[in-house]
Order: sequence, then structure tokens, then C-alpha cells
Amino acid sequence: MDLAHALAAGIGAGGAALVGGYLLQRTRRTGTGAVVAARSDGDPAEMRVTDGILTEATPQARRLLDCGLDERLGWRDIRAALEPSFGPLPDAPPRSPVILQAQDDPQTLLRLTPENAELRMSITTPPTGGGDLLRYRANQRELAQLRRVVARAPMPIWQTDADRRVVWSNAGFADLCAQAGLPDHSVPPFAIMPDIGEEYHVTRSSIGSRAENAQAWFEVQSYRLPDGWLHYAQSIDAVIHAEIAQRNFLQTLTRIFAHLPIALAVFDRDRRLVLFNPALVDLTGLAADFLSARPNLLSFFDMLREKRMMPEPKDYGGWRDKLRDVIAAASSDHYIETWNLASGLTYRVTGRPHPDGGIAFLFEDITAEISLTRRFRQEIEVTQAVLDSLDDAVAVFSQLGVLGFCNAAYREMWGGDPDGSLADTDIADASRLWQAECDPSPIWPDLRDFVLTQRDRAGWDAELTRQNGQTLTLRIEPLVGGSTMVRFSGPVAQPGVSMTESRQARA
Repeated sequence: MDLAHALAAGIGAGGAALVGGYLLQRTRRTGTGAVVAARSDGDPAEMRVTDGILTEATPQARRLLDCGLDERLGWRDIRAALEPSFGPLPDAPPRSPVILQAQDDPQTLLRLTPENAELRMSITTPPTGGGDLLRYRANQRELAQLRRVVARAPMPIWQTDADRRVVWSNAGFADLCAQAGLPDHSVPPFAIMPDIGEEYHVTRSSIGSRAENAQAWFEVQSYRLPDGWLHYAQSIDAVIHAEIAQRNFLQTLTRIFAHLPIALAVFDRDRRLVLFNPALVDLTGLAADFLSARPNLLSFFDMLREKRMMPEPKDYGGWRDKLRDVIAAASSDHYIETWNLASGLTYRVTGRPHPDGGIAFLFEDITAEISLTRRFRQEIEVTQAVLDSLDDAVAVFSQLGVLGFCNAAYREMWGGDPDGSLADTDIADASRLWQAECDPSPIWPDLRDFVLTQRDRAGWDAELTRQNGQTLTLRIEPLVGGSTMVRFSGPVAQPGVSMTESRQARA
């Protein structure tokens, strides 16, 4: 049983307890006007009110009013105790006789009889059966349990009538009023205005001063009753603080992303755009108003297609299928694609999964990078073509001694294709190959040292004889960046620096 049902049952059991109280023990007034204890023969419970103050009451009547022997209640308190059973009572003690029927039992009557300055009140009820007595005792036990439940409820609970006045509340509501600084507990601290047709209403409201950082937030759930509303207030300070922290974090991210040259578009789990930066407007040409309206993912890509800011699909149906594949790939962190646009621009588009089921897309303008890469590749191809046109066998080694590239004459002279091998070929591997196919020569250690040295170097040459009798001229020349070019040619057309002179120059 939840708290709302428990409270409703408690109110019903409380009404049964009130009526059952005067069904079990009835009182009667003697002929002399004294109020005496009632017998169980159907005598009424009676009260006497003088000048609006309760002056006499039978024990059963005091039990009904929930007051002690020395307690003198006013008319307002008497009316509040009897109205739940007999409906609205006059605002002041009546001056003429009045008879009221109980709302749930027409045979139970409340008689108000004026006698000069006094008002005599008596309640008559039908006889009580054994079943009613046992049911009353069971209700009393349940009522006591429900009262403990409501009293210890960790939230304010209260009931309002049709005029929005508080007619019942628990201890938590009293604490809430004290926290809000309201001495009058008949007025709730929250302005709750449900619509006429609503059966359930949720309100978020706060008490305290925001300037003093003493604001407390509550979520009030209101349920319609036949005679008013039942309200439950729950503290949501942690939720509000989390939302504020999330909003501040989002604003911080927005400020950071505002200076990024990479366009960012973040979609939530419902595929709605929730975050974008100014670069997205600059790179895609989409209007800021359109993006601020939180379009969904399909509308976003449709607009990109209309703006011709993505590759034109062959057919729209195929485009929709491709877009679903894009979303699925981005959701699993597997989407990265290069878009070559009709305008000549090139974009790199990356899709990444976002927390809580969202998707983030990054748009990066790589036109300059692609142009530079193409130009660099073209220069390499031209350089390779120039080297391949040479009759000399040429090999270029990096500063670390790794073979960077060679020409066609080198591959023909020494066999193999170092460029096509997965493993790097260094100067040690290459020099062992050369040494194995040539007659003995003392230059090989100097050659390897020359390639790997980082000090100032001067080119030199040497003559080699291959085992097949071919005479070669080996020329070693330093290049920029610490690289070295090794060139093999036939007989020297122009004399170069001898090996002995090179050694003297380096010494």
C-alpha cells in the first residue's frame, strides 16, 4: 500500500472511529441539567455551549471532540470536529433549533437547541450491532498504524478543500511552514493551481531566498479528491543542483567549442540537435535559426543535402538507406568519411556515440590538407620519375640510415624492390649486399659511418669492381636534413674527390 492509499484509508478509518466512538458509549443529560456518563441503551452524547465556549460535555462527547475535561473549546473548534461527519455548520451558534443528518448515515442526527444564552447539542445514533463493534475495533487498530505511517512520512503531506484552505496536514507540513516562515498553517507555502479537468498535477516550487543561497526546491504532486486536493511535497534540491551543474557545464562547453575550427553537432537520444558551435554555421552554411530550433537528425542531413554541403546521392531512396547506415555506424563509433563537395571543398566527417544514447558529429575542413597532400604526392611522383630517368643507380638513406627510396636503375643493378618490402632496409643491409657482390674493398665501414654520422660531411667517391668484372664508381653525397645519396655509375667521366683526400678532409 503506497502512502497516498494509506492516507486515504487513514481518513476513512478516522471517520469510522469518530462515529464508532459515540456508537459504543452514549451519554445522556439528567433532568437537572447535569451531564452524566452514558449507558449503552441509546442515550445521546450531549454538549453545552455558553457564549460560544464549550462548558459541559459528556465523556463520549469530549472523546468525539478530542479534548480533555478542563479544556474549553471555542465554536470554531467544535465546528471543525463535527463538520467531517455532519457537513457545514453555522459560522456562529444558531439562535433557532437545527437538526443535521450525518453524511454517511441518515439515522445519525445532530440536534442544536438554543436555550437562552446557551446551546444544547446532542447526537443520537441507531443501536450498535456486534459486527459493527468488531469492525470498529479493527478500524481502530488500522487507524493507529496509519497514523504512525503518516506521522513518520519523510515528506510534507496536506489536504486542501475547494477553497484551497488546508484542512489536514502532517508533521512534515508543519516543518515546511516553519522553514518558509509561515505561522499560519491554514495556507500552504506553495501556489498550486491545477486545471479544472485535471486529476493529477505536478508543481515545482521553492521557498527561501535565492540571494542568500537558502533556497529549497520541492516537487509537489497533487491528487484530486471529491472535496479538494491531496498534496505530497518532495525535496528535489539534489535534482535542481544537478540540473544547474549540467547547465553550467553545457555553457562552459559551448564557450570552449565556440573557438574551435571544427564544427560540432550533438544529438540527444531522441535524435534532436542539443548542442552546436559557430563553426557549424560557418562550414555548413545552415542558418542559426534552423539549428536553434533543434531539428532532428534526418532534417539536419536533408538540409545539408539541399545546401549541397554533402555528396549528392544518386537517388533519394538510396540516400535514406545510406543515412540510416551512417547513424548506425556513428552510434557504434565506426563512422568516419571524407566528403568531396561540388564546390571543391573537402570535409572529414566523424561520428561518435554520445552519453545517454546520443550521437555527436564532427565536421572538419581538410581542403588545405588534401591539397597539400596531393601536391606533395605529385612532387614525389615527379622526383621518382626524374630518378628513374637517370642511368646511374641511386639510393637515398635517411639520417637514421633507412633506405627512403631508390630508382629503377638501382633496382635493376642490385635486384629486388626495397620500396615494395614491408621491412625497412637500412644502410647495414644494403652495404652487405653491395659488399657481397663486389671485390674486397676497405670503404664499407667508412660508408656506413658516413651515412649515420651527424657532423658536417663532404662528399667523396670510390671505385669498385663487381665480381662480374664491371667497374663502378661509388659517389657518396650528403643531402639536407642529414640524408645521404649513394650513386653507382660506370667509369667516372669527371674525376671527383678521391677516397684518400676525403679521409684527409674529414680528419
